[in-house]
Amino acid sequence: MDHIERLEARSVHVFREAYANFKNMCMLWSIGKDSTVLLWLARKAFFGHVPFPLVHIDTNYKIPEMIEYRDKLAKKWKLDMIYGQNEEALENKQTFPEGNATRIECCRLLKTTALRNTLNGRGKRYRLNHDTGEYQVDRNREPYTGVIVGVRADEEGSRSKERYFSPRDTENLWDIGDQPPEFWNQYKTDFAPGTHLRIHPLLDWTELDIWKYIKRENIPTVSLYYDQGNGKRYRSLGCYPCTFPIDSTAKTVDEVIEELESGLLKNIAERSGRAQDKEDGGGLEELRKNGYM
Repeated sequence: MDHIERLEARSVHVFREAYANFKNMCMLWSIGKDSTVLLWLARKAFFGHVPFPLVHIDTNYKIPEMIEYRDKLAKKWKLDMIYGQNEEALENKQTFPEGNATRIECCRLLKTTALRNTLNGRGKRYRLNHDTGEYQVDRNREPYTGVIVGVRADEEGSRSKERYFSPRDTENLWDIGDQPPEFWNQYKTDFAPGTHLRIHPLLDWTELDIWKYIKRENIPTVSLYYDQGNGKRYRSLGCYPCTFPIDSTAKTVDEVIEELESGLLKNIAERSGRAQDKEDGGGLEELRKNGYM
């Protein structure tokens, strides 16, 4: 068993542990490379079927290709696809692109608040109707108590403080100092009633591991990750007003892997193109304490 196979086996084990121990779970799908690998692993863990809903927080400022990709794959793989929004903030134009919020305030409203209200059922959920191919308001408002997320410890500083099974309170607030110890493959799955759980099957994967797995499994990814001829590509995906491509001529998965292995990007943070990180002092800890992904 090689390194990638060991990572895959651990992730599949975490998926199955979560499904066996927690009720009313969902999985966040941001449409990026990490959460798409997470989706692929979920299908492997459950033999081609994903036995819980996928949730996407649509800020209304995602790059259009990302939404097209989401719906194409959701229909092809028969996924139970749900999206949520902070409709009040959007209607009141309380956003950075409208000039009425800082980037951090915009993230808090369109991502953190939208995520929290989508998970707890206070906000509207829109579910894909596979018969019509359209999204419609979901009448099920039961809270999701366990949420599977494609967080990697190496991607950003606050994420390195996570656990595979990471408790939050009922409002999704994260107490970084109160995380359970995890030794080897022994995970705490017994939590007090009312605890909200974040589950991180990709925690020990690296950016390079993700791309090697994409190559090995031939996982479909958004073309935004590759140079389209202008010498630029996205390394991390988010909202288009706050996410910028890097200089790169990598046009294929193999070339992305070669670029990462060459060391050309070793002094450039993976999320260097995410402007909100810089506004938050170079990290996302404050946003993530309040429920951000």
